[in-house]
Amino acid sequence: MRIRRTSPLLALTALTALALTACDNGTGVQDEGASQPASATRAQPAPGADGSTGTGTSTGTGAIPAKSTTDPKGSSGSTDSTASTGGTGGKPAGGTGAGTSGKASGKANTAVGARVLCNGSNTAVTAQTVVRPLNHMLLTVTNTGSRTCDLTYYPVLRFDQMQWAPQAAEETQPQAVTTLAPGESGYAGVLLSAADGSGDGGTTARKLTVAFQGYTPNSDGGASATPSLPAKGVYYDSSLTVTYWQQDRDDALSW
Repeated sequence: MRIRRTSPLLALTALTALALTACDNGTGVQDEGASQPASATRAQPAPGADGSTGTGTSTGTGAIPAKSTTDPKGSSGSTDSTASTGGTGGKPAGGTGAGTSGKASGKANTAVGARVLCNGSNTAVTAQTVVRPLNHMLLTVTNTGSRTCDLTYYPVLRFDQMQWAPQAAEETQPQAVTTLAPGESGYAGVLLSAADGSGDGGTTARKLTVAFQGYTPNSDGGASATPSLPAKGVYYDSSLTVTYWQQDRDDALSW
């Protein structure tokens, strides 16, 4: 038998043809595909780059409050500026405005401060019956203090233990408060009883208490006074009425 020997050149040629055949039928793509992901990785942006960019944006957003906190311009620009403006606005209201009104109020207080209420602690009070008008009594209040005082509204009278207060004749209300300088006197008239005898519950009183009002109606004006009454007492009935305090004696007895 004769053995055929293959030439090395022929073997190399056969191997080369086999490799080319494999490339043509697509099997080589699978063998060389391992380099494909590396190529794709190089082509895609690295996740770290995207992440750092996003972090930079977030950091930038986060840096805004930090800037407005540390930057004086930022702090004076928005909410802090409003608060600051409010504080500045508050100064004129509470400072300049209040100061101005305080000065005006101070002047008013000075004017009022020069005067006090007339009451039993700084006046002398007398009560005397008069011939005319009939059944009338005159109250006289003299300022014994060192400051001007005001007689406000009308006297509140109480005879003995009476449980009611006489009303004031509204038509006698003066246009201004009766003011007494030291040593001056103010007056009020008192209708004790009806001249025609129409009053009810007539009785004779032995004691009189005169109360003073403050700067608002029916408020407490200070110490009361207890002027002496005639020895025989004073007769009064349900007609008992008083006038407002008057600057003039005749005005107190003219009704």
